[in-house]
Amino acid sequence: MSHLILLLSLFLAPAFADGGSQKSSQSLCSNDVSHKRQKRDWIWNQMHIKEEIDTPLPHHVGKITSSVRNNNAKYIIKGEYANTIFKVEETSGDVYAFERLDREKKAEYELTALIIDRTNNRSLEQPSKFIIKVYDINDNAPVFVQKVFNGSVPEMSPVGTSVTKVTAVDADDPTVSGHATVTYEVTTGSEYFTIDDSGVIYTKEPNLDRETKSTYEIVVRAKDAPGFSGDSSTATVIITLSDINDNFPVFKHPSFHFKVPENISVGGEVGRVKVEDIDEPQHRNTRYSFIQGEFRDTFDIVANPYTNEGIIRPKKPLDFETISEYRFSIEATDPTVNLRHFKPGNPRSISTVTIEVTDVDEPPVFTRLPYEFKVRENHAEVKTLGSVHAEDPDAAKRKIRYIQRRASPSGDYVRVSNNGVIQLPKPLDREFSSSYNITVAAVEILEDGRLSDRESHAHVHVIVDDVNDNAPELVSPEEPRVCENAAPGKVIVRISAIDKDETSPRGFFRYSLATEDSNFSLIENYDNTANITVKYGQFNRELAKFHYLPVLISDNGDPDLTSTNTLLISVCKCNEEGDFTFCEERAKQVGVSIQALVAIFICIFTIIVIVLLILLRKRHKKDLSGLGRSVAEIHEQLVTYDEEGGGEMDTTSYDVSVLNSVRKNGLKAEAAPSPYAQVQKPPGNITPGAGGMEMMIEVKKDEADNDRDLLPYDTLHIYGYEGAESIAESLSSLGSGSSDSDIDYDFLNDWGPRFKMLAELYGSEPSEDFVY
Repeated sequence: MSHLILLLSLFLAPAFADGGSQKSSQSLCSNDVSHKRQKRDWIWNQMHIKEEIDTPLPHHVGKITSSVRNNNAKYIIKGEYANTIFKVEETSGDVYAFERLDREKKAEYELTALIIDRTNNRSLEQPSKFIIKVYDINDNAPVFVQKVFNGSVPEMSPVGTSVTKVTAVDADDPTVSGHATVTYEVTTGSEYFTIDDSGVIYTKEPNLDRETKSTYEIVVRAKDAPGFSGDSSTATVIITLSDINDNFPVFKHPSFHFKVPENISVGGEVGRVKVEDIDEPQHRNTRYSFIQGEFRDTFDIVANPYTNEGIIRPKKPLDFETISEYRFSIEATDPTVNLRHFKPGNPRSISTVTIEVTDVDEPPVFTRLPYEFKVRENHAEVKTLGSVHAEDPDAAKRKIRYIQRRASPSGDYVRVSNNGVIQLPKPLDREFSSSYNITVAAVEILEDGRLSDRESHAHVHVIVDDVNDNAPELVSPEEPRVCENAAPGKVIVRISAIDKDETSPRGFFRYSLATEDSNFSLIENYDNTANITVKYGQFNRELAKFHYLPVLISDNGDPDLTSTNTLLISVCKCNEEGDFTFCEERAKQVGVSIQALVAIFICIFTIIVIVLLILLRKRHKKDLSGLGRSVAEIHEQLVTYDEEGGGEMDTTSYDVSVLNSVRKNGLKAEAAPSPYAQVQKPPGNITPGAGGMEMMIEVKKDEADNDRDLLPYDTLHIYGYEGAESIAESLSSLGSGSSDSDIDYDFLNDWGPRFKMLAELYGSEPSEDFVY
């Protein structure tokens, strides 16, 4: 029908175009004055084409035409698919499709129509857009959005419980009735599940048990609406049954047997009973209970939350000698099972447990714990306080030896003998410690005499009862002071006392003054304190700035003890308001530690050693300077560098004994206080042999030649006696130092160390204390 309408429109279009042209000509003739051009319009019908046409190509789509009348007119189209999928006949305007169209790929095509002059390609009319619509045919089957769907539903759910939803899509035009309508059906597994037209899957069976079958795999088909011959598609749906707690635990064995040593600790693990619960772990909540046997007070069964096992633990110590075997029955239940899904006929899960206790070598057991003894302090007659006793709990009944392990306070204050007797090696002092504790170990003696490595311990507590053996002592107050013009009755200080002995709640101290001959009085407060007050008033600081007040303090012990304590009271200057303005400082007792004393002693010892060394050194120098003489004698000696004889006729003035003495003593020149050797002038003339003189001179010359550090001994000369027959008489100038010469010899100090001796001799007056 649409083809006939299209052909009719093609035939009628030229007629209408001619009529319009004639009317236009008439209009132009009748309106020559206006010269207005008539507007031309595009003329065509709505273009449609079916998809997937199976006739040979090309397929006619429609016709475009214009009111323009020009023999050179030419139709063209433009657009994305122009001249590829769609083409137009240039003269007639017929549009053809040169490919089979698929509406599911593209439902509309937008093109632009133009009419131009083929001679100059000028446009004869404004371009116009038009749309080609593709008609749908039901040529697509519904397709599932995924090949496999997953769903879950609790087991034992009622009929009609929603499981999951599947979706299939039809690519055909949904505006065309029946083209895009999808229907579903379960093809595999329809006895357990069903599906509605919206794709929702429901349960069809009420007793789906996960423990029987946990997973169902069904097939769902999607097809077009009834009455259409479209194809269909299928999808797989995997449905998992989720677990609920609907099963009770069951023991894996009808009985369990365990062996355990008798020394197992309380709360230790005896063994484990195992059950099987086919529910998933999160729904296993097993509880164990005793149903037969009188051992609920001995054992306890606790479920392990991870393995669901029942752990048997002892609640009290086991004793092989008392009970060697325990037998009882237990039941396993689950209080959280959903009773709506309880399966009737399930038997109770009961099992028998046998626990065999094995014998072990146990340590000795003390008959009484703890041990406590009392003794009076400083009681020399008490040597034994009592004893401790332990027994071997095993059938062997071995002997026991007792050993002391620890003591508090540490020391040899309390002992224990091998047979368990608690002894006191010396009296105990309560003031040192009011209680003494020791730990005693009991060890079995084996058959071969060795001690067992298993032992038990007992605590022994010794309490020392107090004896009044300490007098009370004064608690030192903070520097009691009194004004020199204090009035009678003025409270100076409040005193109190302490007692190292044990003081009862009714105990009290008595205070009194050792003498009444003072300007102080004591008033008791009857609360174990007393006040020191001014008795007469008006102290004289000129006579005494400090007063030493003896105070007697007694306790009420049996016997009572009294101590004398001295209270130092300062007399101070005060203003009119009674405030202290000036007080002498008390002499403070400074304690020196042992380390400080040792350091002081070491310093003193070091100083003494240094002084002794200095004295010894001085004495040694004094011995070496035995040749030193007074200044008067030194004036008679002179060291020179010229060889001066004793005179023509003098052969006795040179004292060779001096050189001999120096050689025999082995003295060096540098050992003397001065840089040169000093030789005392002999008192008389000694005539040595000429051969000895030459020999001595040769020896000294050799020594000087071999040792450059030594001074040349052959330059030592004595000028004290120049010779009796010399016409020059004495050539010595040593006596000129005391002359009245006005020559200043201070310039000798600038000549260096070689002239130091001359500078000292000529530059200063001789002194009797001058020592070389």
